[in-house]
Amino acid sequence: MGWGIILYENEKSALVVSVVSCQGLPGREPAGPDPYVKLQLLPDKQHKVKTRVVRKTRCPVYDEDFTFYGIAPHQLSAITLHFVVLSFDRYSRDEIIGEVVSPLSTLQLHSGEAMALCREIQPRSLKMRSVGRGEVLVSLCWQPAAARLTVVLLKARNLPKMDVTGLADPYVKMYLLYNGQRIAKKKTHVKKRTLNPVFNESFVFEVPAAPNVTLDHVSLELLVLDWDRVTKNEVIGRLELGAEGAGSARHHWREVQAAPRRQIADWHKLKE
Repeated sequence: MGWGIILYENEKSALVVSVVSCQGLPGREPAGPDPYVKLQLLPDKQHKVKTRVVRKTRCPVYDEDFTFYGIAPHQLSAITLHFVVLSFDRYSRDEIIGEVVSPLSTLQLHSGEAMALCREIQPRSLKMRSVGRGEVLVSLCWQPAAARLTVVLLKARNLPKMDVTGLADPYVKMYLLYNGQRIAKKKTHVKKRTLNPVFNESFVFEVPAAPNVTLDHVSLELLVLDWDRVTKNEVIGRLELGAEGAGSARHHWREVQAAPRRQIADWHKLKE
C-alpha cells in the first residue's frame, strides 16, 4: 500500500505531489528491503524525481514533496502519475518491488485543496511473465585466423511495455565470456520509445588464442535493458549464446562454429 498527497496551485501553475509512506512491502531480505520511490509524469516522461532510500524496512516513511511547474489547469486531465517502488542494491541493479499508476483524470482536483491518495502497489513481475520478454535478431561471424568474433545486433521485436505509455527505451549490452568469466563488454545506442528497435550495429570481440583458437570455451551474454535517466536501467531480458546453451542459442552457435567466415543470423527469445 502506498500513501501520498496531491495539491494543485492555480496561481503558480504547479502540481505538488507528496510521497508520504508505503506499508507492507515484500522483499527477500529478512530485515526488509531498502526502498525508495521513483515518480514520473506520463505521458511525456519529462518530469522524473525520486525519494531518498530508507534502509531495511517494509514500511518506509518519506514525507517528501515534489513540485512540478508549468502545468496549466487544462493539462491536468491528460497527466498520469506513475510511482515505481524499488529496493536499492549497491552491487547490482535495483529490484522493482511494484508500481502505482494514477491518472489525474480520475481525481477531483481543486486549486489549493490537498487530496490524499492511497493505492495498492501492483507487482510488475507478474505482468512481465504473462506477456513474455520479446526476441532479438543477432548475426555472428567467426574468423579463426584472426581470432575474432563479429557480432551484429540487428533488431529486437515484441519487447514488453516497460511503462504505462506502452513503450520502452531499449539498448543492448553484451559480454564475451571465456571459461565463464566476462573478458570484454560492448553496448548499442539507446533507441527511444519503441518496442521494436532497429540497431544495425556491429561489434568485434577478440577471442583468446591459447592454446588453440576455438569457440569451445567462449560464450556471448546479451542483456536487453530499458534506459532510465533517473534510476538504474532495468533488465528487459537476457540471452546466452554458446556451446553450453539450449535450443536455438546452441544451434546457432554450432552453425557459426561449423561455417567460419560466414555471417549467420537467427532470432532468439529473451529470458528472465
